[in-house]
Amino acid sequence: MRVSSMPRNSSPVTNPVIPGFHPDPSICRAGEDYYLACSSFEYFPGVPVFHSRDLVHWTQIGNALDRPGQLRLPPGTRSSGGVYAPTLRHHDGRFWLIVTNVSGDGNLLFTTTDPAGPWSDPVPLPGVHGIDPDLAWDDDGTCWCTTAGVGQIRIDPLTGKTSGERRPLWSGAPGAKAPEAPHLYHIGDYWYLLIAEGGTERCHGVSIARGRSPQGPFEPCPANPVLTHRGTDHPIQNTGHADLVEGPDGSWWMVLLGVRPHGGTPGWHVLGRETFLVPVTWSDGWPVVGELSPVLARPPWPLREPAVPSVRDDFDSGELAPAWISLRSRPPENCTTKERAGWLSLRAAGASLDDPEVTFVGRRQQHVSCRARVLVDPAQGRGGLAVRLDEEHHYEIEVTPGEVRVLTRVGPFRSEVASRATAAGPVVLRVETAVTEQVGDARQGPDTVSFGIEDPQGACTELAALDGRYLSTEVAGGFTGRVIGMYAATGTVHFDWFDYEPAGPDGPDRTGSAD
Repeated sequence: MRVSSMPRNSSPVTNPVIPGFHPDPSICRAGEDYYLACSSFEYFPGVPVFHSRDLVHWTQIGNALDRPGQLRLPPGTRSSGGVYAPTLRHHDGRFWLIVTNVSGDGNLLFTTTDPAGPWSDPVPLPGVHGIDPDLAWDDDGTCWCTTAGVGQIRIDPLTGKTSGERRPLWSGAPGAKAPEAPHLYHIGDYWYLLIAEGGTERCHGVSIARGRSPQGPFEPCPANPVLTHRGTDHPIQNTGHADLVEGPDGSWWMVLLGVRPHGGTPGWHVLGRETFLVPVTWSDGWPVVGELSPVLARPPWPLREPAVPSVRDDFDSGELAPAWISLRSRPPENCTTKERAGWLSLRAAGASLDDPEVTFVGRRQQHVSCRARVLVDPAQGRGGLAVRLDEEHHYEIEVTPGEVRVLTRVGPFRSEVASRATAAGPVVLRVETAVTEQVGDARQGPDTVSFGIEDPQGACTELAALDGRYLSTEVAGGFTGRVIGMYAATGTVHFDWFDYEPAGPDGPDRTGSAD
């Protein structure tokens, strides 16, 4: 095992390295390249896949589950159901992805030689029980699958067949809630078993144990949990679900999820659980996790910034970019860029965002302050621009020929909060979020979500400014974050372009993560 220390230099980068609703990160290295996958829950396509050369700048290169035959999310799939917690590994010249679809198909295994895709059809794993499956290979080629709980079973990754009985390994601190997210590594003389415990809320933490065999017995680290922010006022909370990787210079690093609460009490996070990066050193054969903070010391290797992503999508391509996601499926007859050249056309399937079958195309909100705009032609239909958390928590600005309305859904309550007459034809709709910088009241929300329309000169008329707390996990529950996008509620609605850009403290002067 190579032991290294953090470098002392300037020019920091920012955490999270992949902002927005990108939880449960799993990372692997193949030569000079790093790949990372995240949970996607009820959204299709599923399991976003990212690439990096420096662990800091990440570019989405695809979605592992981008065909209906790979990802079955039936109409009854609840929000925060679907696809949980992938593990991504590179072994024997191939990439392996194991994941749980909690909405019907259980644990599934996929392979590829190119992480950008295509990925294989799923190999079912009926003998593997429990969420958060992990893959690790012994020196003799035996493949071990470890799941939340924490238990382990031997599998044949090519056929999905299991052998032997699932046996318990080590479940963290006695009585600790939700031992999950196991990852098993052979580093130096030991096998290390990394887990999350305490639940994925404020008590989340990372703990580790080691043994001489992948089957244990495992000795817990005396410094457990090796990472947690429970009981602190740290700006990054809910820290857990980690994965280890070796850096380009032989140093060690950890990716993990965390959230950034804002506002008063209890603090509301609206972007979902995000992917953070933190350095790791070693002492007496145990990992020592460095400080996790919004500002990360610059690594000692060259940073390779990708091209700056375009603010605007003009829908000129025949296929949607991988960052665009839909709810449970994306039938081509309901979502196409080929009906009207240079436009995205959405055909309604559900009557509103309350309906699980609504036709919706969105992207994750990745900045606490941001602005999104869209040019929409409702034709004879009805649709618009929405900020969504789930079917019971969403805000939208909706246009029909001659009228624009702002609508809210919070729990059982649905309201029209503003309306305005407009001229017939295309209209520019706008939503802007502004983070709460100064908290003057314990009840003050994390941000303000404002909706308006723009005139041809770009001047915006604001129609409504709404408290953002109601589109947060602390209010709605679940495991996801905000998604901003376009929808059709009746007829066919056409969108000429969509643009998204950070604003305020998340503006373009950030040194770190590329979207």
